[in-house]
Amino acid sequence: MSVQTIFEKLFKDYPALNCAKDSILQGFDLLLDCYKNNGKTLCCGNGGSAADSEHIVGELMKGFNLRRPLTKEEKALFETVENGADIANKLQSPLRSIALTAHSGLISAFANDVDPALVFAQQVWGYADAPTDVLIALSTSGNSKNVVEAAKTAKVKGIRVLSITGGKDSKLTSLSDVCIQLPAYTPYEVQELTLPVYHALCAALEAAFFTE
Repeated sequence: MSVQTIFEKLFKDYPALNCAKDSILQGFDLLLDCYKNNGKTLCCGNGGSAADSEHIVGELMKGFNLRRPLTKEEKALFETVENGADIANKLQSPLRSIALTAHSGLISAFANDVDPALVFAQQVWGYADAPTDVLIALSTSGNSKNVVEAAKTAKVKGIRVLSITGGKDSKLTSLSDVCIQLPAYTPYEVQELTLPVYHALCAALEAAFFTE
Protein backbone atom coordinates (compact mmCIF):
# COMPACT_ATOMS: atom_id res chain seq x y z
CA MET A 1 0.00 0.00 0.00
CA SER A 2 1.06 3.57 -0.59
CA VAL A 3 1.55 6.07 2.21
CA GLN A 4 -1.70 7.80 1.24
CA THR A 5 -3.64 4.53 1.19
CA ILE A 6 -2.32 3.53 4.62
CA PHE A 7 -3.57 6.73 6.23
CA GLU A 8 -6.86 6.67 4.35
CA LYS A 9 -7.45 3.18 5.73
CA LEU A 10 -6.52 4.27 9.26
CA PHE A 11 -9.05 7.09 9.31
CA LYS A 12 -11.71 4.94 7.66
CA ASP A 13 -11.23 2.05 10.10
CA TYR A 14 -10.97 4.35 13.14
CA PRO A 15 -13.19 7.38 12.40
CA ALA A 16 -12.68 8.68 15.95
CA LEU A 17 -9.08 9.45 14.95
CA ASN A 18 -10.15 12.05 12.39
CA CYS A 19 -9.99 14.68 15.13
CA ALA A 20 -6.27 13.92 15.48
CA LYS A 21 -5.63 13.62 11.74
CA ASP A 22 -3.46 16.74 11.42
CA SER A 23 -1.16 15.78 14.27
CA ILE A 24 -0.86 12.17 13.07
CA LEU A 25 0.20 13.35 9.62
CA GLN A 26 2.57 15.89 11.17
CA GLY A 27 4.05 13.09 13.24
CA PHE A 28 4.63 11.09 10.07
CA ASP A 29 6.38 14.05 8.43
CA LEU A 30 8.60 14.42 11.50
CA LEU A 31 9.60 10.75 11.38
CA LEU A 32 10.04 10.83 7.61
CA ASP A 33 12.46 13.73 7.95
CA CYS A 34 14.29 11.84 10.71
CA TYR A 35 14.93 8.81 8.56
CA LYS A 36 15.61 10.75 5.36
CA ASN A 37 18.46 12.42 7.20
CA ASN A 38 19.98 9.30 8.79
CA GLY A 39 18.43 9.89 12.20
CA LYS A 40 17.02 7.38 14.63
CA THR A 41 14.10 7.17 17.02
CA LEU A 42 14.22 6.57 20.76
CA CYS A 43 11.02 5.17 22.27
CA CYS A 44 9.84 5.19 25.88
CA GLY A 45 6.77 4.72 28.06
CA ASN A 46 5.56 2.82 31.13
CA GLY A 47 3.47 -0.32 31.53
CA GLY A 48 1.44 -0.88 28.38
CA SER A 49 3.25 2.06 26.82
CA ALA A 50 6.56 0.33 27.54
CA ALA A 51 5.29 -2.68 25.61
CA ASP A 52 4.16 -0.35 22.83
CA SER A 53 7.64 1.22 22.74
CA GLU A 54 9.21 -2.17 22.11
CA HIS A 55 6.47 -3.04 19.61
CA ILE A 56 7.27 0.11 17.62
CA VAL A 57 10.95 -0.77 17.53
CA GLY A 58 10.07 -4.27 16.34
CA GLU A 59 8.16 -2.85 13.38
CA LEU A 60 10.87 -0.33 12.45
CA MET A 61 14.00 -2.45 12.79
CA LYS A 62 12.91 -5.25 10.43
CA GLY A 63 10.41 -5.93 7.69
CA PHE A 64 6.84 -5.11 8.71
CA ASN A 65 4.60 -5.44 5.65
CA LEU A 66 7.43 -5.49 3.11
CA ARG A 67 10.67 -7.35 2.62
CA ARG A 68 13.68 -5.11 3.13
CA PRO A 69 16.65 -6.79 1.43
CA LEU A 70 20.11 -5.32 1.71
CA THR A 71 21.40 -3.44 -1.31
CA LYS A 72 23.90 -5.07 -3.68
CA GLU A 73 26.61 -2.88 -2.19
CA GLU A 74 25.72 -3.97 1.34
CA LYS A 75 25.61 -7.63 0.37
CA ALA A 76 29.05 -7.30 -1.22
CA LEU A 77 30.50 -6.43 2.19
CA PHE A 78 29.81 -10.02 3.29
CA GLU A 79 31.66 -11.70 0.41
CA THR A 80 34.76 -12.47 2.47
CA VAL A 81 32.82 -13.80 5.48
CA GLU A 82 32.10 -17.51 5.92
CA ASN A 83 28.42 -18.07 5.02
CA GLY A 84 28.38 -14.39 4.13
CA ALA A 85 25.91 -14.73 1.28
CA ASP A 86 23.41 -16.50 3.51
CA ILE A 87 23.79 -13.89 6.23
CA ALA A 88 23.43 -11.01 3.77
CA ASN A 89 20.35 -12.54 2.17
CA LYS A 90 18.60 -12.89 5.52
CA LEU A 91 19.48 -9.55 7.07
CA GLN A 92 16.97 -6.75 6.55
CA SER A 93 17.38 -3.01 6.18
CA PRO A 94 16.31 -1.19 9.37
CA LEU A 95 14.76 2.11 10.21
CA ARG A 96 16.96 2.64 13.25
CA SER A 97 15.12 2.69 16.56
CA ILE A 98 15.94 1.99 20.20
CA ALA A 99 13.48 1.04 22.95
CA LEU A 100 14.65 2.82 26.10
CA THR A 101 12.45 0.44 28.09
CA ALA A 102 14.42 -2.67 27.18
CA HIS A 103 17.69 -2.21 29.06
CA SER A 104 16.83 -3.72 32.42
CA GLY A 105 20.39 -3.72 33.77
CA LEU A 106 20.92 -0.05 33.03
CA ILE A 107 17.42 0.95 34.13
CA SER A 108 17.60 -0.88 37.45
CA ALA A 109 21.14 0.36 38.17
CA PHE A 110 20.29 3.99 37.45
CA ALA A 111 17.01 3.80 39.36
CA ASN A 112 18.77 2.31 42.37
CA ASP A 113 21.94 4.39 42.29
CA VAL A 114 20.69 7.75 41.06
CA ASP A 115 17.02 8.56 40.36
CA PRO A 116 14.22 6.36 38.92
CA ALA A 117 12.60 9.42 37.37
CA LEU A 118 15.61 9.83 35.08
CA VAL A 119 16.03 6.31 33.69
CA PHE A 120 14.85 7.37 30.22
CA ALA A 121 16.47 10.81 30.38
CA GLN A 122 19.88 9.19 30.98
CA GLN A 123 19.48 7.14 27.82
CA VAL A 124 18.33 10.12 25.77
CA TRP A 125 21.43 11.94 26.97
CA GLY A 126 23.58 9.00 25.93
CA TYR A 127 21.99 8.02 22.61
CA ALA A 128 20.81 11.27 21.03
CA ASP A 129 23.62 12.49 18.80
CA ALA A 130 22.00 13.99 15.71
CA PRO A 131 19.51 16.86 15.39
CA THR A 132 17.29 14.67 13.22
CA ASP A 133 16.83 12.08 15.99
CA VAL A 134 13.32 11.86 17.43
CA LEU A 135 12.12 10.83 20.89
CA ILE A 136 8.80 8.98 20.65
CA ALA A 137 7.23 9.57 24.05
CA LEU A 138 4.22 7.47 25.01
CA SER A 139 2.12 8.43 28.02
CA THR A 140 -1.64 7.99 28.34
CA SER A 141 -1.80 10.93 30.76
CA GLY A 142 0.97 12.93 29.13
CA ASN A 143 2.36 13.56 32.60
CA SER A 144 4.42 10.43 33.37
CA LYS A 145 7.41 11.88 35.21
CA ASN A 146 10.13 9.71 33.69
CA VAL A 147 8.77 10.31 30.18
CA VAL A 148 8.44 14.05 30.79
CA GLU A 149 12.04 14.21 32.05
CA ALA A 150 13.15 12.35 28.92
CA ALA A 151 11.33 14.92 26.76
CA LYS A 152 13.03 17.77 28.64
CA THR A 153 16.40 16.13 28.06
CA ALA A 154 15.59 15.66 24.37
CA LYS A 155 14.99 19.38 24.04
CA VAL A 156 18.29 20.12 25.78
CA LYS A 157 20.05 17.74 23.37
CA GLY A 158 18.42 19.51 20.44
CA ILE A 159 16.36 16.58 19.16
CA ARG A 160 12.65 16.58 18.42
CA VAL A 161 9.85 15.02 20.42
CA LEU A 162 6.80 13.18 19.07
CA SER A 163 4.40 12.23 21.83
CA ILE A 164 1.22 10.17 21.85
CA THR A 165 -1.12 10.92 24.74
CA GLY A 166 -4.74 10.98 25.74
CA GLY A 167 -7.06 13.83 24.94
CA LYS A 168 -6.26 16.19 27.82
CA ASP A 169 -3.56 18.84 27.60
CA SER A 170 -0.52 17.75 29.60
CA LYS A 171 3.13 18.46 30.26
CA LEU A 172 4.05 16.60 27.07
CA THR A 173 1.74 18.85 25.06
CA SER A 174 4.04 21.84 25.53
CA LEU A 175 7.30 19.85 25.39
CA SER A 176 6.56 18.12 22.08
CA ASP A 177 7.22 19.24 18.54
CA VAL A 178 4.18 17.16 17.66
CA CYS A 179 1.73 15.83 20.23
CA ILE A 180 -0.85 13.34 18.97
CA GLN A 181 -3.71 13.74 21.47
CA LEU A 182 -6.00 10.77 21.02
CA PRO A 183 -9.74 11.15 21.69
CA ALA A 184 -9.75 8.96 24.81
CA TYR A 185 -9.39 9.62 28.52
CA THR A 186 -8.78 6.34 30.35
CA PRO A 187 -5.46 4.48 30.01
CA TYR A 188 -6.82 1.38 28.28
CA GLU A 189 -8.87 3.42 25.80
CA VAL A 190 -5.86 5.57 24.94
CA GLN A 191 -3.74 2.45 24.46
CA GLU A 192 -6.37 0.86 22.23
CA LEU A 193 -6.11 3.83 19.87
CA THR A 194 -2.33 4.13 20.20
CA LEU A 195 -1.68 0.79 18.49
CA PRO A 196 -3.42 1.53 15.15
CA VAL A 197 -1.75 4.95 15.08
CA TYR A 198 1.78 3.64 15.43
CA HIS A 199 1.07 0.70 13.14
CA ALA A 200 0.02 3.19 10.46
CA LEU A 201 3.06 5.38 11.10
CA CYS A 202 5.43 2.39 10.87
CA ALA A 203 3.72 1.00 7.77
CA ALA A 204 3.78 4.40 6.07
CA LEU A 205 7.47 4.90 6.85
CA GLU A 206 8.25 1.47 5.45
CA ALA A 207 6.25 2.24 2.31
CA ALA A 208 8.15 5.50 1.89
CA PHE A 209 11.58 3.86 2.01
CA PHE A 210 11.18 0.31 0.73
CA THR A 211 9.51 -1.48 -2.18
CA GLU A 212 8.84 -5.15 -2.82
